[in-house]
Amino acid sequence: PVPNTNIASNVGPQVDPKDLDYVEVQRGSYDADYGDRTYGVFNAVPRTGFERDRECDVILSAGNFYQTNDQINCGGHSQRLAYYGSVNGNRSDLGLETPVARIIHDADNGYGGFGSLIFNTDPKDQLRVVGSLRRDYYQMPISPLDVANGVIQMDGQHEADGYLNFSWVHTLSHSGLLTVSPFYHFNSANYDSSPNDFPNAITDHRASNYVGAQTTLSFTIARNSIEGGLYGFWQHDNQFFGVLFNDGANLPLSDREIVPGNMEALFVQDKFAVTPWLTLSGGVRQTHFSGPSVTENPTSPRTGVAVRIPRIDWVFRGFYGQFYQPPPLITVGGPLLGLVNTPSDLLNPQQFVPLMGERDTEYQFGVAIPYKGWAADIDTFHTQSHNFLDHGNVNYDFAGNAVSTNIFFPLTTQDALIRGWELTLRSPRLWRRGQVHLAYSNQIAEFKGAITGGLTNFSFQPDYSPLDHDQRNTLNVGFDVTLPWRMFFSGNVYYGSGFHNGAAPPDYLPGHTTVDLALGKSLGERFSASVNALNVTNSHLLIDNSNTFGGFHFNHPREVYAELRYRFHY
Repeated sequence: PVPNTNIASNVGPQVDPKDLDYVEVQRGSYDADYGDRTYGVFNAVPRTGFERDRECDVILSAGNFYQTNDQINCGGHSQRLAYYGSVNGNRSDLGLETPVARIIHDADNGYGGFGSLIFNTDPKDQLRVVGSLRRDYYQMPISPLDVANGVIQMDGQHEADGYLNFSWVHTLSHSGLLTVSPFYHFNSANYDSSPNDFPNAITDHRASNYVGAQTTLSFTIARNSIEGGLYGFWQHDNQFFGVLFNDGANLPLSDREIVPGNMEALFVQDKFAVTPWLTLSGGVRQTHFSGPSVTENPTSPRTGVAVRIPRIDWVFRGFYGQFYQPPPLITVGGPLLGLVNTPSDLLNPQQFVPLMGERDTEYQFGVAIPYKGWAADIDTFHTQSHNFLDHGNVNYDFAGNAVSTNIFFPLTTQDALIRGWELTLRSPRLWRRGQVHLAYSNQIAEFKGAITGGLTNFSFQPDYSPLDHDQRNTLNVGFDVTLPWRMFFSGNVYYGSGFHNGAAPPDYLPGHTTVDLALGKSLGERFSASVNALNVTNSHLLIDNSNTFGGFHFNHPREVYAELRYRFHY
């Protein structure tokens, strides 16, 4: 596990996708060993070296916007030992999604390394070590209007992430397994304005350290598959926030908060095969969270049922579960708290309220349908959230004027409701050449009530209204085809019906469609080359204009790049 309680402060990746062997995806019916806010579980399984025989890959790429994303990785194995390591670097003039159509001051770059080591000490014991280090930098895009008016804010964010996970896997018997996994995780996000920014220059630095472990014991008794364990970590956050008032409106302001916190969870889960066609599951997760302003002890039960129809092998499932997401440790403090707390202002009151953890209750029903190699999955879910974690902006500037600023802090809303229908479809290998896949979601995301944590303006929303990330229809259709002459061709079509319009009417932004294509060829046993195009039609439009969490974003324009891979033995 790689814990991170800071929501949406980082935009960079924690791992290079080229280091992954495969990704397992779960969209519901989660066991008790999964905690936190859960709308999907992605188990990223890294390369280990067992798939290599003293081989290295060199990956080079180049494309428009002066982009490149390069890596060299090596791996190998013996009968008992496997190793894999990589280093990578990337840069582009197209980094974050821009607030306007024109791209100005939007470069990014990053570099990192990854390593994995597995050693089988004996037939019953395995030791695993996985580590990663990464640094990224993002320029903050600006508007041509700012340039024309002389307000040029050359802001940027430096990010760093590193983790080290160790695991001891011990086979107790033919039906028992013990896994002990201590870990360390460091994460930081440092936002810096140019010191000459007008009217003010902002510095926001955060560094978080996590030390913890997860221990899991699983075994099978008769028709019961039982799993239990402990998970916990200690967290230490160090955050600095400072403002220079270059317009002379105020004296410089700065505040440093150093805050510890901790979370522990105990979980147990049982899957009982009543018959070959009926399986019942049940579990519970007990969590303790302690932060600077709140201590919580939520209990999260989980239960489910799966029924397999003989002969046709359709599997119907139902699930009920509760989840808990701990809040960020640091939001507002020190001198800044005195500026933003204005409860006596009758026209624009706001007050900071300590954040509480989010609590979700989910119902899900679905069916998995196999047919002659095809696999379809249909489900519907209903998630009711209390203290829904989001972000809101400060309603006062630093001179005390009642305006909407571009400074955001975490907040929790009283209630949120997320409902949806989902469909996935995957084909077998058709005509021994190609495969197609489809994923569709019809989803409604709404909120109501008061702000229960963070900066509140004491408003109350009596009826459900759309959240800023509410998009009713989302569709992905893709394919990959093996062509003659050792060539391949793949593509993906994405459609979104449009996010909620923060400046209604209309209620929703226009729909948007993008097409991605890739064509490649193997050149002998060691070389391969490909040409990749993202957003082939160059559909470049406003996809989000929320003035809360989302912000203003135009999607990326067309990107075209070539990639060359070379493999060699050593």
